[in-house]
Amino acid sequence: MTDGREETFRRLYAAHFDAVLGFALRRTDRPEDAADVTGDTFLVAWRRLAHVPAGQEQRPWLYGVARRVLANHRRGDRRRTHLGERLRRELAAAVPDVSDGVVQRADVTAAMRRLSARDQEVLELHLWEGLEPREIAEVLGLTTVVVRPRLSRARARLRELLGNDPEPPGHDISRHPQLTRKERP
Repeated sequence: MTDGREETFRRLYAAHFDAVLGFALRRTDRPEDAADVTGDTFLVAWRRLAHVPAGQEQRPWLYGVARRVLANHRRGDRRRTHLGERLRRELAAAVPDVSDGVVQRADVTAAMRRLSARDQEVLELHLWEGLEPREIAEVLGLTTVVVRPRLSRARARLRELLGNDPEPPGHDISRHPQLTRKERP
């Protein structure tokens, strides 16, 4: 019985695969969506093989199944899209925009790489791990008396690399010697 069922399905699939795929391709934006619709259509056909009509009625029956499968896919896409939009809104409200921090962290990371390994280590333990000099001393196997000035010097070197004051926004006219005093605002 199973062999007869499989053979019936193979004939159905071979006879109508191209037509069902074409039906799906004409109704979807992406080929992979059409492939999903086609696969799901033939899955329904396999499960309901006893209900598949014979002869020339097979293709319209398969098109009807494909139409319903396509509608289910579209509903699922809409649900996923709405869920994604809702999650993005909720996330935007819950999590601040970190883009400014990313630029600042990139500057700090570049400056940290320019420091000695000893300075990097003490600063990382203090700034990134949140340890106090006493705790840093414990991690490094040193005394607090050694760590405090080392941390202070490392901070000073980092500030020197980063610069104390950010540049003001806009253009600095003093950098353009070709402009005369009269042309300056």
